[in-house]
Amino acid sequence: MAIKRLFGDHAYQIPVTANKSMLGHMLGAAGGVEAIALVKSLQEGIVPPTINIENQDPNCNLDYVSEGARSMPLSIGISNSFGFGGHNSSIILKRYEI
Repeated sequence: MAIKRLFGDHAYQIPVTANKSMLGHMLGAAGGVEAIALVKSLQEGIVPPTINIENQDPNCNLDYVSEGARSMPLSIGISNSFGFGGHNSSIILKRYEI
């Protein structure tokens, strides 16, 4: 819902992935590892997949990258970290251009 509220109709054109689907929850290291994954995605132009999406809720209708990694040009990415006990943060990173 937050992505839909923030980006409106454009939300349906944004690829969404979940690293935890492949890595599990790394507790205190999760946000750092996810930020590194975002940096690598921006460098390589590859969005990693969200695995094990089955029986999806109809309200979860964004572009979840569920059919394998996707190559595409990327310039900006957001990494959302939602931790136990309400410790939540987001970081926005932009691809470095020389």
